[in-house]
Amino acid sequence: MASNPPHGRVWNFSAGPSVLPLSVLEEVQRDLLNYKGTGMSVMEMSHRSKTYGEIISGAEATLRRVLDIPSNYSVLFMQGGGTGEFAASYLNLFASRGVREKQRKLGRQLSCDYLVTGTWSKGGLKEVQRLGGRPNVVFDGAATAGDGAAAYTGVPPVADWRLGKPEETAFVYYCENETIHGVELPLNTVVDAVDPSVPVICDMSSNMLSRPIDIGRFGAIIAGAQKNMGPAGVTLVIVRKDLLERDDDNGEAVRGLPSVLDWCYFDRAGSMPHTPPTFSIYVCGLVFKWAEEQGIRVLERRRAERAKLVYDEIDAHPEFFRGRVDRAYRSSMNLVFNLPTPELEAQFIAEAADANMVQLKGHRSLGGIRVSLYNAMPLEGAEAFVALMRGFYKRHHQ
Repeated sequence: MASNPPHGRVWNFSAGPSVLPLSVLEEVQRDLLNYKGTGMSVMEMSHRSKTYGEIISGAEATLRRVLDIPSNYSVLFMQGGGTGEFAASYLNLFASRGVREKQRKLGRQLSCDYLVTGTWSKGGLKEVQRLGGRPNVVFDGAATAGDGAAAYTGVPPVADWRLGKPEETAFVYYCENETIHGVELPLNTVVDAVDPSVPVICDMSSNMLSRPIDIGRFGAIIAGAQKNMGPAGVTLVIVRKDLLERDDDNGEAVRGLPSVLDWCYFDRAGSMPHTPPTFSIYVCGLVFKWAEEQGIRVLERRRAERAKLVYDEIDAHPEFFRGRVDRAYRSSMNLVFNLPTPELEAQFIAEAADANMVQLKGHRSLGGIRVSLYNAMPLEGAEAFVALMRGFYKRHHQ
């Protein structure tokens, strides 16, 4: 059996909150009581202090370097989680000058295109419906497969997408990696298909920082921190600055847009119009430094190596390890499969726990097994999991 992680820890395959780099946790531990000689913890210091100002500005600067974020994009640390940004994306885009001018020219409400590839993109769609928007479902993977929530297994050909007319569309929204269903779109699939005049809004909560991305092709990117970037409580927004411009009728534009979701409000105040989630942002900054030290190309290579180990074992015994997702859309972050019976799945999870591997039970809506391989999971963790798979197969395959 492969070795256990150090310091009496477990191999944590949680889909989120997820494993953090060990060196980051150790630095947090060293600074927890007395941050850099200030005599206080980051959790205790004023967000208006010079010390904390350096923490949050440093976090942003590091992220800009890691992802090569263009200067015409704002980086915002928003409170809450990615779900809040479902509403924020819609409300902010429809408050922007460009979208409002486009809508006035059309003479009626613009629609917004939604690609539904699983639970989280469907959640974004439902939020817009609740807010009175006019969503156009470009495709629904479940409807394509015809089997409800468990049927999200891939994406139809681009030729079959029902994108709205550019002059009638405010934005296109999609989730690049579905943590529950294990569906991940190949890089640039959506931006290559959408007219450049239409902003693309992407939820990258669960694969942010795992590979290089061309930020300049997106209108906005949202990402909850608790997968690849830090602890829960903060959400990253990277938004093109022209989408933050408001027209002269600003009061009308922001009616119905709460301050806590207003990207302009946060942008003007450097992400601190009021007390931010200070500790979560501090940890994110350390993770960004760690990612910079590793190198984004190295993180991309490791992501592929970890996923290949597990998928090779699934593919070697497909009658036993039953993958759900079409190969072209299998996630490198959240790998999902079933065993022949629920009883075997329960036994697999129990044996994994005995081997110091936890958080492998599939989402409650799907069951099965889900192994999440985020940036901070060492290759040794994936190797340990594959060793468990091989041993379990030998003992239980008939």
